Amino acid sequence: MLSYFSNPARFEAFARWASPVALIVLVGSLLVAVPMGLYFSPEDYQQGHTVRIMYVHVPAAIMAELAFGFMALMSLTAFVWRHSLADACARAAAGPGAIFAALTLLTGSIWGRPTWGTWWVWDARLTSMLILFLTYIGYIAVWQMGTDETKSARLARIVGLVGFINVPIVKFSVDWWNTLHQPASILRADGPTIHSSMLWPLGLMALAYVALFAWFVLTDVRASISEKQIARRSQRTASRPVASGQMATGEQNG
Repeated sequence: MLSYFSNPARFEAFARWASPVALIVLVGSLLVAVPMGLYFSPEDYQQGHTVRIMYVHVPAAIMAELAFGFMALMSLTAFVWRHSLADACARAAAGPGAIFAALTLLTGSIWGRPTWGTWWVWDARLTSMLILFLTYIGYIAVWQMGTDETKSARLARIVGLVGFINVPIVKFSVDWWNTLHQPASILRADGPTIHSSMLWPLGLMALAYVALFAWFVLTDVRASISEKQIARRSQRTASRPVASGQMATGEQNG
């Protein structure tokens, strides 16, 4: 599968129809999930209406972790198999991944103020998510600050692979340490503990986030492919007059 999509023409053909599909899924999911989450789902008996923040917060946290996992997989693919588009896919995932992580931290703070009585606490889950966000920023900075694309790509792969160590820490931090953050209630071995009236809009919102991520990555990689194609054409066009001029000079000297 990975080798099939390493061909830019095949990826371009796939992304041409997959991008609109992802956009349709995104809009459709939001149209259902938003009214379900904001109006039709019940209040929590302890948190009241504050619980509705989870419809933004929880999918963002899940996607922040999944996006970095995707980055790590693409970085490994680029290291081992030298697939041409693996680095482009990893690079495209960093932007939305950082946004998801930032949204997780922001909504978590908004939820924590009325629930915990504080905007921030240095517990394991919050701290590890902050580290994940900073790793995203570092990964993006590696690409932005480097002048040699080959060296930047190599360093970015290392950041992607090493940074992935933090992803399971984010996921299992509430199980490994005593924290203020509540334990996992969705992705559990024995199944979710949330009532279906809350679980359905939460799942639809998560689907919207997945579709948004897919749309971002597909669109960004397509743009990267187009830029490289334009650059190659420009180089070929620029080299032709030089070659013609050299040939004419050679004929005159002959």
